[in-house]
Amino acid sequence: MTRLALHRERHLVSRAGWLRAAVLGANDGIVSTASLIIGVAAAAATPADILISGAAGLVAGAMSMAAGEYVSVSSQADTEQADLARERAELTDDVDAEIRELAGIYERRGVDRATADTVARQLMAKDALAAHAQDELGISAMTTARPIQAALTSAATFTAGAALPLAIVIVAPAARLVAIEAVASLLFLALLGAVGARAGGAPAWTATVRVTFWGALAMALTAGIGMLVGTAI
Repeated sequence: MTRLALHRERHLVSRAGWLRAAVLGANDGIVSTASLIIGVAAAAATPADILISGAAGLVAGAMSMAAGEYVSVSSQADTEQADLARERAELTDDVDAEIRELAGIYERRGVDRATADTVARQLMAKDALAAHAQDELGISAMTTARPIQAALTSAATFTAGAALPLAIVIVAPAARLVAIEAVASLLFLALLGAVGARAGGAPAWTATVRVTFWGALAMALTAGIGMLVGTAI
């Protein structure tokens, strides 16, 4: 058996769709729920009010994430389907023009004209629409929009992320809730950044700093608003 046959490449781009939704959901769950809890706590609310606010934020946020992801990714899927329908009609109307178009794409990538024409004809003989979808439109099975997967992933990861700062409300003493909530949530965000980066094959340090910075900013702003409102009331 040759070394080529034994070689196995491990590409992570196939994870892009669900990984994006997962990181977005978990990050939003931690940041929005922790910020909500800190803002309400800074306004001198009772522990019961803080817990109710956090629980309501978890449910509302999970549903919002699911609906938002489904609608937005469905729009992407609709656009992809419209482009595929247009391409299917063009293949029916003038297949020779589509062969020249596909060959031209390969020529621009550096393939000589004769080889480009041969490759275009061979690929279109096997599956003309798939060839044009991938090389002309940039649509492949690996990157195609999946609305239900995105919605379920976002809702589940938002719930998991939001449950972490919500649990802090239950176990932390009321007198130090804001400080403990902030520190714990920043640690959760740092862990999320590192795990997400590792799953996507990216540098962990960059992702960790990025999510932690924006989370800290969101919590600081909501804490300030909570204190202002609490003082005014």
